[in-house]
Amino acid sequence: MSTHDALLDRLGALIAGGELVPGQVVRADELGTRYGVSRTVVREAVRVLEAMGLVTSRRRVGTIVAPRERWNVHDPRLIRWRLDGPGRDEQLRSLSELRSGIEPVAAGLAARRATPGQCGELMRAVMDMAVHGRAGDLEAYLQADVRFHATLLAASGNEMLAALSGVVAEVLSGRTRHDLMPARPEPLAIRLHGDVAEAVQAGDAVAAEAAMRAILDEASAAMLAEQGS
Repeated sequence: MSTHDALLDRLGALIAGGELVPGQVVRADELGTRYGVSRTVVREAVRVLEAMGLVTSRRRVGTIVAPRERWNVHDPRLIRWRLDGPGRDEQLRSLSELRSGIEPVAAGLAARRATPGQCGELMRAVMDMAVHGRAGDLEAYLQADVRFHATLLAASGNEMLAALSGVVAEVLSGRTRHDLMPARPEPLAIRLHGDVAEAVQAGDAVAAEAAMRAILDEASAAMLAEQGS
């Protein structure tokens, strides 16, 4: 990881986790001294944070932490920082509600619009999930799962839905990173992904949407079970 990326992650995590509060002023020279980096590295990191809505810069004042309502909450990096921080449960709840509103719709649209290539990719992703799930390889399973959902969102034919693939990928990655997945993925979860893929291939929008809702319900139940274990 580069010095820039390391500083960006550190500052982003401090803001997302509430250690740097809205309205707080952060000075570039203090950051450079504290983290042992150049002013150029600090400026680059602050520029990214500003683009994400996390901070604002004011001449003769410094860098000011922005209120939460200005944050770009769909930015995958911010999602990752929030999942890594003390507000993880709140962020997971928010993301689960977002997914329940978009992914069933995307599945229904995909049943009407998916190309043969996208149908094939969905099926291949499900087969990979089955293989890696049986082997207990959660990292490989995660990659196949991310590929499935990204393909489904793209297959919706709606660019706004497709643009949310990074958000969904961070949710799935966060579940694995924070041990909110069973040691071996549930066969039911894989079977439901297969149901979505088959419904999309068959052009059955109602079945595709219902199967996707079932996936999200199963995922929520699995996370609650892991949190309570």
